[in-house]
Amino acid sequence: MIKKTNEKKTIERGRVYITATYNNTLVTVTDEKGQPVIFGSCGMHGFSGTRKSTPYAATVTVQTTLKKAMDQYSLREVAIFVKGIGPGRSASLKAIKALGLEVSKILDITPVPHNGVRPPKLRRG
Repeated sequence: MIKKTNEKKTIERGRVYITATYNNTLVTVTDEKGQPVIFGSCGMHGFSGTRKSTPYAATVTVQTTLKKAMDQYSLREVAIFVKGIGPGRSASLKAIKALGLEVSKILDITPVPHNGVRPPKLRRG
C-alpha cells in the first residue's frame, strides 16, 4: 500500500486554464508539466443557477482559486490559457491582473471547427 506524503510542494511557475462556457466558468491551476494542482468552478464558490454565468462569479472564482494556489504553493508566475466564449472570459483575466501575478503569456485555445461535421439531410415534405 502506497502512502501519500503531505510534503509542502512549491510551484513558482504554473499554468492557469480558464474554460468559460455560457453556463459556468472553470479554473484549473497546474504546474509546468500540466499536472493539476487546484481546481475551481463558480458552483464551488456558492453560485448556482443563472448566477454561475455572470462575470462577477468568474471574478470571485478566479480570485479565490489563485489566492489558494499562491498561499499553498507560492505561485508567482503564470501562463494563461483561455478556452470558450462565455461572460467570464474577460472578467477572469481582469481578476488575475488585479492579484498581481506575473503573467508570462496569454493564449486562446478555443477549438475552432475547420468545416465541422456533416449537416443533417434536408427534410422532405
